[in-house]
Amino acid sequence: MAVPRQLRAQQVVNYSDSLDEHIFSYKEIEYLEDPQSKFTLGQVTGPLAHSFKGSELSTPKNFNIRSAYWFRVKIRRAKHTERQWILEFFDQTIDDIAVFSPGKDHIFRKTSFGNKRPFNIRQYHHKNFTLILDNSLTGEQVYYIRIKSHQQANVIVVLRSVNWFIQYALDEYFFFGVFYGMILVFSFYNLMMFFAMRQSQYVYYILYNLSIGLYEMSADGVAYQYLWPNSPGWNQYAYGIALYLASTFALLFTRKLLYLRSKAPQLDKLLIGTIALRTLFLLACLLVNRNWFNYKIIEALPLLVAYFSGWYVFNAGYRPARFFVLGYSFLLIGFVIKTLIAFDLDWIPFGPVTHYSLSFCFVTEMVFVSFAIGDRVRLLRKKKEKVQRRIFQQMKINEDLKDALNKKLESEVLERTREVIEKSTIIEAQNHELLAVNDLLKQQAEEITRMNTLLEQDNQELHENIDKVTRARVMSLEVDFTEFSKIYPDNETCSRFLADLKWGKGYACRKCGGMHSIHGHLQFSHRCAKCGYEESVTTNTILQNCRIPINKAFYMIFLIYSSKGKISSHKLSEILSIRQSTCWAYGIRIKKVMEDRKKELKNAGEAGWSKLVLEN
Repeated sequence: MAVPRQLRAQQVVNYSDSLDEHIFSYKEIEYLEDPQSKFTLGQVTGPLAHSFKGSELSTPKNFNIRSAYWFRVKIRRAKHTERQWILEFFDQTIDDIAVFSPGKDHIFRKTSFGNKRPFNIRQYHHKNFTLILDNSLTGEQVYYIRIKSHQQANVIVVLRSVNWFIQYALDEYFFFGVFYGMILVFSFYNLMMFFAMRQSQYVYYILYNLSIGLYEMSADGVAYQYLWPNSPGWNQYAYGIALYLASTFALLFTRKLLYLRSKAPQLDKLLIGTIALRTLFLLACLLVNRNWFNYKIIEALPLLVAYFSGWYVFNAGYRPARFFVLGYSFLLIGFVIKTLIAFDLDWIPFGPVTHYSLSFCFVTEMVFVSFAIGDRVRLLRKKKEKVQRRIFQQMKINEDLKDALNKKLESEVLERTREVIEKSTIIEAQNHELLAVNDLLKQQAEEITRMNTLLEQDNQELHENIDKVTRARVMSLEVDFTEFSKIYPDNETCSRFLADLKWGKGYACRKCGGMHSIHGHLQFSHRCAKCGYEESVTTNTILQNCRIPINKAFYMIFLIYSSKGKISSHKLSEILSIRQSTCWAYGIRIKKVMEDRKKELKNAGEAGWSKLVLEN
């Protein structure tokens, strides 16, 4: 059955001085989708005029962001109306709005505004888009509105008197001031707490609050008005950056406040992973498609992770988490309300309460989270007081133990003093006997000293003979490292040997040729008295930059020399307990020097291995 046309006719909005405002909805606003964004005013007022449809939603939207949408409203001004009126558009995120207003000569006048245009060109410097109506027109007037935006926008058209608009704007900006002032107050409070406590959680919470404030300012259009009025390009996605910062700092604050690293390690890893995923999504929005910033539902992930973390830690017995959970419960409620509004559910009324529900929940969350921070500080103070009481108790116990110990020591000292006095009498008598014995011992000592002098001379000769025999044995036979170490037992002996090899016949500076030197900073090093050049004992030797013990390096040189280079790196590694790769690398270096000095070493005899040490 066909519906009579008069039942489908668009409703006309009547207004007079008795009306303050009227929000267009349902049959009062009709729309027409322009898929190719090519319709002209002549087409929509002529051939396409009957294609307009009544809005089925209280707040129409541009569901297809690739299309342009035309909207049509009809108003009728009562006679004898003196008040000035405006059309106002609530959603500040719309990129381009073109309003075609009727004139006396039946010619439409086009007025353009939108989020992609600089803020300063607006008729009223207000966060919402406004159009002043011609007060001289009477009777029914039709207004056509063309909207094109890169994201879905709520097409909320309001008819307001200028008087009511000014009053409403002042009240709205007053509440904005209160809201943003509360954010600054909470931030300043936590800044003072940071200076007092020196804990990073306060910095994260300050940055979270400021990020929330930046997001709200971007969403309300206040940021475009006051912060970047001449940057419409940045204004298109500034809210997305602010949301990312808010989510990231909220998770970092949650991690610190709830001690997730120690109380819930798995949740801590989940939280860090959530931050990483959120960062990847931000990069994708910036580098691939900035329209993805419109998917604000992504913020449900960090919100749910933080909320679940609070519940988990609270159930585990951490009491300060109860305020955190309560605050995030309000934040979750606000998020759910905004999500339901985005799905255009009819049973959710549109109005200031629902529109600013998330802002109210943000404030409530800040209050309860501040309680959580205060509760945490109170818990820390209680722990500190408990520890102090234990310290005082332990100090008292220590004092009692000290007194008891002092009394015991005093009695023992008195007893020992008495014993010493008794024994001192006996010792004094024995001393007289010892004096006589000492005289006899003195005579014997003189005789023993004379005999020791003779024995010392004999021992010195014997030691020199043994040293010569041992050195001859070491330099002529295949001996083990233990026997070799008797001649070169430590780094000092090896360094002294190197110093004798280098400078035994006189010092000559390698830089300036100076013949005089003084001791350097390192052991056995020489510093030129003329130019100050310092040379260590290993410089310009085969041991320069050697990373193995120097006595083992000596023994390796000796083994390779005595075996005429035939010993393998595996055998060297086994003998010296050094990695085979190190023995191979250092052995190659020694064998190369042997090959280069083949003629010089041919008749070198037992001292030939030491000629490998110095470089020419």
